[in-house]
Amino acid sequence: MQSLRPPLVVLLLWCCVPGGRGNRVYIHPFHLFAADNVSCETLQTQPAQRLQTLPVERLDMAVLTPDPRNASGEDTQKQNVTQRTAVLAELLNSLGLRMYQALSSKRPGANTLLSPVNTYGSLVTFYLGASKKTASSFQLLLGLSSGTDRDDCVSLVDGHKVLKTLHSINSLVDDAPKDEITTKVWLFTLPHVYLSADVVQGTRDFSDSSFIRGADFAQPELINTFVDKTSDGKVKDAFQDVDADSNLLFVSFFNFRGNWKTAFRPDKTSLQEFYVDETTTVMTPMMTHTGLYHYLNDKARKCTVVKLSLSQRSYMLLVLPHEGAKLHDIEAKLRTEVMSSWSNSLQEGLLELSLPKFSLSRANDLRELLRNMDAEVEDKLLGSQAQFSQLANTDRFTINKAVNKVSLEMSEEGAAAQDKAQETGVALKVALNRPFFFSVVEGESSAILLLGKITNPTL
Repeated sequence: MQSLRPPLVVLLLWCCVPGGRGNRVYIHPFHLFAADNVSCETLQTQPAQRLQTLPVERLDMAVLTPDPRNASGEDTQKQNVTQRTAVLAELLNSLGLRMYQALSSKRPGANTLLSPVNTYGSLVTFYLGASKKTASSFQLLLGLSSGTDRDDCVSLVDGHKVLKTLHSINSLVDDAPKDEITTKVWLFTLPHVYLSADVVQGTRDFSDSSFIRGADFAQPELINTFVDKTSDGKVKDAFQDVDADSNLLFVSFFNFRGNWKTAFRPDKTSLQEFYVDETTTVMTPMMTHTGLYHYLNDKARKCTVVKLSLSQRSYMLLVLPHEGAKLHDIEAKLRTEVMSSWSNSLQEGLLELSLPKFSLSRANDLRELLRNMDAEVEDKLLGSQAQFSQLANTDRFTINKAVNKVSLEMSEEGAAAQDKAQETGVALKVALNRPFFFSVVEGESSAILLLGKITNPTL
């Protein structure tokens, strides 16, 4: 199954220990996340231990509080956290870019938003409930396969260790002033079902709050209303066309609230034309700031790249195609090494930068995302060939709906006011007044938090 081969990853890491940053060590992702006492387990054998399950609280519109959490054990996976975040960032970046390319190509004229961190976390949560054969397929896609297993067995990773590492990446952003990431998870099943304790814990490992409820799938409007209320109105109509015979509905919400490190001055914002395509223009508020920026004119890829700091640790890369160049052509060649080369080649200069005021929110069907990459991938992981014997106490359990809602909220505000002294000199004008690509990156781990494009800022 060629499509599920693990992506190439950087196996040469810097050891981030005091005084030892220059020491290099070879390491394989599997060994950082391997389960305790790991061995290659035969795919067809049943687990030696009985599945541990937990009852599901029935959906009650009068009870809108998140599931309780056990604070003990939160810090049990601190060892090698710096190595794990670096390795995991490379894996989720690679998969996230592949998913984004597939998604964007299906929506060439639409604003697009995807969170590689949130998508990766959702897949790992499902991995916890998969049978060994399906778990093997998940590990291949996630880049967590050992690479040495025989065809008839699989060496398993510890999904909780992966999910907690994802959460630690998000926490790096939350430690910075002004920027904030919020992750919520909702999981609905039938009231009589007992869910795997591993999966229940998994929803809590990488989220800030979770809601696991038993519900009547013949009343999807009640489920949607519950999600709406518990998301403060940010996730509406989460599920469409719900089959009453469904086993499980899943939605995760990743919300990034960011502030520019240097504020845009409101008096510099004005209505300007944005060229949607060769024949369509719209009027939109454009923010303008003249100051020192790190940027790159990539002649080979026919684009201009500008880095905007959001905080001490996170930043946004804006990628504007040169006039006459197509955004799709640039997106089709996106790879982790391309993103890294942009970051490493930026040079500081005086820019008069104009970009539209925008906030963006999108819901992505996870099964559709996988299907866009490869129908065989979707079939093996979430479709007809997928088996989730470790998910619940019932046979033939399936994941019917899996939705990732992603939201990016930005404003003119910033952590610091503009320095007017920077406005002296001859500035190069860069106006993002036509479709452009952007990414939000956590700088310490280089994990890509968001990938997106703006084709029409008024939508």
